Amino acid sequence: MLAVVVVWGTNYTLVKDALEGMPPRAFMSLRFGLAALAMGLVLLAVEGHKPMPWKTFLRLTALGFVGNTLYQLFFIEGLARTTAANSGMLTAVSPVVTAALGAVLGIERLRRPVVAGLSLAVVGMLLVVGARGPNLGAATWTGDALIVCSSLCWAIYTVGTRAVGSGVSALRVTAITMLTGAPGVVLAGASQVIALDTSRVSAAGWIALVYSALVPLVLAYFVWFRSVQQVGTNRTTLYGTGIPVVAALTAWAIRGERPTLFQILGAALILTGVLISRRKDTAVTKA
Repeated sequence: MLAVVVVWGTNYTLVKDALEGMPPRAFMSLRFGLAALAMGLVLLAVEGHKPMPWKTFLRLTALGFVGNTLYQLFFIEGLARTTAANSGMLTAVSPVVTAALGAVLGIERLRRPVVAGLSLAVVGMLLVVGARGPNLGAATWTGDALIVCSSLCWAIYTVGTRAVGSGVSALRVTAITMLTGAPGVVLAGASQVIALDTSRVSAAGWIALVYSALVPLVLAYFVWFRSVQQVGTNRTTLYGTGIPVVAALTAWAIRGERPTLFQILGAALILTGVLISRRKDTAVTKA
């Protein structure tokens, strides 16, 4: 999960080249289409074709639509209509929604160490992303609402994969939900892909697109859902709150964007929250 945090946190800076001369939905369509194809090939190579109960397949198809098709569309369109600072602050609700949803559905019990760690981490995340000056106003309401919808979709996706059970591997869950969610994502950006002027996209841009498809999507998605199966949704989403910290450090190192005092404080709270959760959980397990 620490590797996933680093990959997703640095991805914001690394995809900048790909977005130069490439419309957002075209980038989204090409990236996700490539990722889904690669994940399908990996599944065939590692596990081959295995029959699956029809009910399980339908559940994974629904999760693919919510967690990939809807999530990608809500996030891209929301980001286009609001500020980056707003997006970061509003996506901070995702760990809380995930934990609450899991508890309401009876999938995972909220224990005190996780609640304490999650609370500290979310406050720290808000400090990290909010230190850049959020702009919550009428002009961004539509985008803000779409970002909140994307966070809700991701929470449902994460909790839903946990409910699938251990009978289906993390690789198969990830591959099937990506493959079933891909058609909607690809079609949504098809018109921009057709109209794309490839001469305006640099070689570095194409490399960034391929990297962002294979590593942050294929590899990191697999690790994310493997973690959900192994340690649960609450612990997994707790680590996800560290993504803004990595994003801020990457921007500082590459773009010279020096972190503020509030961002440093937020990073400290996030790390403290993760450590509290791990130490307490280990103690409970040994007992």
